[in-house]
Amino acid sequence: MADVRGPSPVDPSRAAYVYMQVADHIAARISAGELRLGARLPGERDLAGEYGVAIGTARRAVQELRDRGLLVTLPAKGTFVTEQRPKGDT
Repeated sequence: MADVRGPSPVDPSRAAYVYMQVADHIAARISAGELRLGARLPGERDLAGEYGVAIGTARRAVQELRDRGLLVTLPAKGTFVTEQRPKGDT
């Protein structure tokens, strides 16, 4: 995953949780095709560095994206972009 360029997508003064801002930015990158199916995300430490947030914030953002069905984490392998399933599909 490339470094976040230009102004940071995270604005701590916004009335939104920082982890949600990070998750929304990554989700937008997935929707735009910048992160394709099967793409491996950097580790949480690297994500935290790229976005200029604490590691716990990056961890929470990744969890949010797993909850949305956009990412899957395989132990000892990494976190990957997964197929998007329509909501309500199980």
